[in-house]
Parts: sequence; structure tokens; C-alpha cells
Amino acid sequence: MRPPHRLRSALLTVAVSVTLLATACGGGGSSSSGGQPTITYWASDQGSSIAQDVKVLTPELDEFTRQTGIKVDLEVIGWNDLLNRILAAATSGQGPDVVNIGNTWSTSLQATGAFVPMSGELLDRIGGRSRFLPNALAATGEPGKDPVGVPLYSMAYALYYNKAMFAAAGIANPPATWEEFVADAQRLTHGDQWGVSVEGASTSENAHHAFTFSQQQGGSFFDAAGKPTFNTPQNVAGIKQYVDFIAKDRIANPSAAEYSNGTEAVQDFATGKAAMLLWQTADSQLANYGMDPAQYGVAPIPFPATPPAGSKHVNSIVAGINLCVFAGTKNQDAALRFVQFMTSKQTQIDLNKAYSSLPSVTDAYSDPAFQTETAAVYRKILTESAAPMPAVAQESQFETAMGTVLKNLFAAAASGKPVTEQTVAAQLDQAQQQLNAGG
Repeated sequence: MRPPHRLRSALLTVAVSVTLLATACGGGGSSSSGGQPTITYWASDQGSSIAQDVKVLTPELDEFTRQTGIKVDLEVIGWNDLLNRILAAATSGQGPDVVNIGNTWSTSLQATGAFVPMSGELLDRIGGRSRFLPNALAATGEPGKDPVGVPLYSMAYALYYNKAMFAAAGIANPPATWEEFVADAQRLTHGDQWGVSVEGASTSENAHHAFTFSQQQGGSFFDAAGKPTFNTPQNVAGIKQYVDFIAKDRIANPSAAEYSNGTEAVQDFATGKAAMLLWQTADSQLANYGMDPAQYGVAPIPFPATPPAGSKHVNSIVAGINLCVFAGTKNQDAALRFVQFMTSKQTQIDLNKAYSSLPSVTDAYSDPAFQTETAAVYRKILTESAAPMPAVAQESQFETAMGTVLKNLFAAAASGKPVTEQTVAAQLDQAQQQLNAGG
């Protein structure tokens, strides 16, 4: 989700009306003077600030109104609040017409019945299933069921590295294995400079990395029946490997254990406080912090030099944002026209350029912006080595539980407490008990 995730958090939620009308709730919108309805749209916070999101989205929504006569009331919601707002709307039936969701939430929210299933007929209305990237469309709900929405922004995790710092340390290429990564990061750690920056208190970032490290260790957090299997040797090894950036390897700033809002780790990299960053399509954020693209490179996240038994060739989640229509909308036709517009070739080009994400539809890749070296790296990751988060109804609770496990472990490491396999196992047991209890 993007994070955003990009699954990123925001401390502020601002409602912005794209029209001069009051925001309508209950999925009901209102009628404009021309007879067309006004629809409400909850957008996720994708930029470096909510104000930036408004700046990016407003021209697109104005163009939609020009083409269709349908006005859009926009509210940009920060990641700290978005899931709770959606769940409250699902319970009350009082929600927007259209909403962005983190794609990792798709199966959990699908189970609530809050959204219109995108059947084959509805998908055909917006251009058909074949327009969408297969991996992105796979992250729209439970396999075998109609998608809960359609992909809007596609993302993947990659390794960002500071070219000047690498050159100064005599490192010619980005690390391809974790062994190289730790060795390089230790060479790059000195004084006030750290080898890598992490967002240690962000539950979403933590959960995404826990999943990837577990996959590389041959682990899984759920069995084939969807039952949680948190405390396994593979999961323990994967989580410990990540937390060891602070606990053992000492390549990340202990203060980063408190980073939580999706900006601090990126800002540390952009301002030269860290030489590497593991992040989802961070280019637009880095630009907003004054970092020129020529100053950094982008490479795939490393793999183990010697993969353990059962290791999967995964170095990213299938990250991104899906666009969903609330089941309670009184304006389903207008909402679907909006979905069609937002996934049209030109709108996909415009929005994904602005957010440095990848289009979710194949025809948008003809634009030169998505034929760059960086875009090629991300597309290769997304199509060849990214995997969806667990497609279980408890996925959103899993992210919170697993993210909290790593948050606690990072905090312990930052305070100088030992992080052992037993420590990790105890945290995983506690998290699974809470998940089983519905916490």
C-alpha cells in the first residue's frame, strides 16, 4: 500500500472540496445544476504533503468534470487515518462514492462487502482485464473472486543508494546480496553518516519488510488454510535479519527506531544522513527534499548469497493503491465513469509521473517517462520478483500485528537490549495470540 506504501503515514487529514459544494456522505453525492451527480472521492496521501496531493489531483478532477459534467468532492486522507475511516464507513454505510485503498488491504476489506465487486462486465466497461498489469490486478482481493477494485498506482520496493557516498567509500556497484549489503553499509557508517535508514516505528513499512525477509528465508505467516503461523524458524530468521540493522550490524541510526510517519527515513537519505534506503518509488519525495535524481541510483533489493531451503525469489511486495467503488453509492454509474477516467491512458501517465509510481495499465508505458532506467528497474521487480501480501481476511490486522512486533524489537535494539531468536519468537507468539483473539 503506499505507501505507500506507499503505505506512508500522515499526521494531518485535510478535507478539500474540488467544487464549491459541501462534501456528500453516504455514497450519495448530490445533483449539480446540470443534472449530473456530484460524487465524493477519498484519495490516499501519495505525495510529500496533503497540499501536494491536492495540487496533483485537482487538474485531473477538473478535466473529468469538463468531459462528463460530473463534479468531484475530494478529501485527501493521511495513512494514519485512512483504514479506520474506511472501516467506519463500511460499518455505517456512510462513505464516499469512490475511495483509494492500500492494495494490501484488499482481501480484508473484500470480506466486509463494502465495495462493488468488479465483475467481468464492469471491468469491460473500463477497458477490460487485459489492460492491467497482471501482478497489480492479482493484488485486488482473494484469488478466484471478482476484484474488490482496480489498480490505480503500482509500486515496488527497491534499493536507493547515494552515488557520491559509494564512490567515496570505494564501492563500485550496489550490493546484490545481503552479505554485500551489510559489508557496504558498515563501510558507509561513520560519524553522523549511517549505512541505511529505516522507518522503525512504521507498522506498514515493518510489515512489508517482514513479509519480504520471511519469503527469502522460506517462511510464511499463514498456512494454506489461512491460519496464522507466525513463530517459525524462517520467520524468526527473517525478522531478526532486518532488526539486526540496528541491533547487531549497527548500520542504521538507533533514533530511526522512532521514525513512523513515512518521511523521516526518506529525508535522512535525501539529506545525506544515510547512504542507502529500502523504499517504494521514493523519487518524488526525494525531489521535494531537494535531491537530484543524478545523485542516487536505484537497484533491486538484495537476495541471500546462498538461499536457504524453500527460499522464494521475492524482494518486494506488490505495492500500490487500488481504486474502489463503495457498495452503498447512489451514483454507481458516475463512480464507474470516474474509475474509467482515472485508469485511462492519459490520466495514468499524468498521475504516475507526478507520484513517481508506475502505471497500472499497460498502454501508459509508451510514454517516455516510464522508459527510463529507474522505471525499468521498478517494472522488472514488479513483474518478476514481487509477491502480493497474504491474501487472507485478516491481512490488515496482520500488518498491524507484525508491524508492532518489529516496532517493539527496533525499540529494544535502540535502547541497547539484546534481540535474540528467543526475543523475536516471544514477540511473534504474542502477536499471533492477539490476532487469534481478534485484536
